[in-house]
Amino acid sequence: MEEYALQLKNITKRYPGVLALDDISVNIRKGEVHAICGENGAGKSTMMKLISGAISPDGGKICVFGKDYDQMTPVLSRELGIEVVYQEFNLVPNLPVYENIYLGMYPGGKVSPDFAQMKQKTRELFETLEADIDPRTKVKDLSTAYCQLVEIAKSVSKDPKILILDEPTAALTEKETEILFKLVDKLKKAGTTILYVSHRLSEIFDIADRVTVFRDGKVIETRNIEDIDRHELIALMAGREVKDSYPEKINQPGEVILRVKDLCGLGVENVSFEVRKGEIFGFAGLVGAGRTETARMIFGADEADSGTIEFMGKQVHIHNPEQAVALGIGLVPEDRKTQGVILNLSIRKNITLSILRLVSKFGIMDFKKENKILEEHKNALRIKTPSFDQLLRNLSGGNQQKVVVSKWLARECKLLIMDEPTRGIDVGAKQEIYNIMNRLASEGVAIIMISSEMPELIGMADRILVMSEGRQTGILERGEFSQERILEMASHEFVS
Repeated sequence: MEEYALQLKNITKRYPGVLALDDISVNIRKGEVHAICGENGAGKSTMMKLISGAISPDGGKICVFGKDYDQMTPVLSRELGIEVVYQEFNLVPNLPVYENIYLGMYPGGKVSPDFAQMKQKTRELFETLEADIDPRTKVKDLSTAYCQLVEIAKSVSKDPKILILDEPTAALTEKETEILFKLVDKLKKAGTTILYVSHRLSEIFDIADRVTVFRDGKVIETRNIEDIDRHELIALMAGREVKDSYPEKINQPGEVILRVKDLCGLGVENVSFEVRKGEIFGFAGLVGAGRTETARMIFGADEADSGTIEFMGKQVHIHNPEQAVALGIGLVPEDRKTQGVILNLSIRKNITLSILRLVSKFGIMDFKKENKILEEHKNALRIKTPSFDQLLRNLSGGNQQKVVVSKWLARECKLLIMDEPTRGIDVGAKQEIYNIMNRLASEGVAIIMISSEMPELIGMADRILVMSEGRQTGILERGEFSQERILEMASHEFVS
């Protein structure tokens, strides 16, 4: 019998000014969990798009279950049993969850679809995923984490032979990640082949059988997971020595810069806390805890029902993001694609839109000053691009995230809210962002850091506010940090 479910044979893919894939060959065995690793821009996303038929190769063959193809198409890929859960969601916001799950393959046919059956099957899917999602809810009303679970459920519903998961846990907390791992194990035992793309290296060592490392559009090496350690894997990905640790804290928190009292709205109840100048203040909690909702109310993206906010010693009423930005507050949002960037604009415009007054005089752009700022941030965050005039939609997801961070770094905010700031970012870039956060805090910038990665919070935060079901369950000082303590507080159940 054919040993491999999927083979890429000498695949090449070019874009203007970029060789995205350079004569790569990868062999994926039937029924294995095969991890794909590499820094942002290494070629991972291009590989997935070729397999799914979203783009065509310039050379080479794609072999599925022993049969060679010059290229895939979305229809052919699906007919062969290939499903992809992309890092960026492909959902229809105004349709309910159950219609998104069965979009294009309605039970009962397109003329008279069986909506009752769709709802029931969707409920059963979410029971498998242990996800408390009402099938009738419209996607636009779901959090990013729940959208991720819907994407996973949509692909699993099609009984795939080959399932590609692109950063599937980026929006999930540890509890939801554990559920996903159980599902992956169940699918593997049933014979499904899984390609698992992730920057969270601990996950790869938990669930993968083998790992292939990409770097600069080339395949560097494929190893059995038991034959490689974390340090060696990082070195292969980066092509250089990268410290897999958190920077030594050099900040000294000062006076209170933000005071929030009894904030209510969007399911959040009576949240109160203070953030000091030069402090990294962490937010922890499970999916649906209210962390992002709290941040959005502070930034004015959503209106609070009640409560007070004091900033720089004065009570403020922030009704929209424009007012927040004018005060010196920035937000790196959880969903970069729809809230953090403008995909059809260039890198240049995305970064400098927030600082037009700083790079212009009397309405005339100072391109020398603009280019200096762009170069500084490109080098600091290692944004991979042939030109600042490259459209943002052509960058990998991780490089798009770096542009979002760069935009607010250029703005020089007094308070920077960072919601999942390292989502979809490789280990090297994470270190760069951690170092920048550390430097900003040492310069007196206050940072609110929301993260689903508890080691990240523990490594970076000075204090951590823990939330559960829209309420805060406590604030931990640095000496009190532990994953067990945070998870216990985040799992607290409230009885009404």
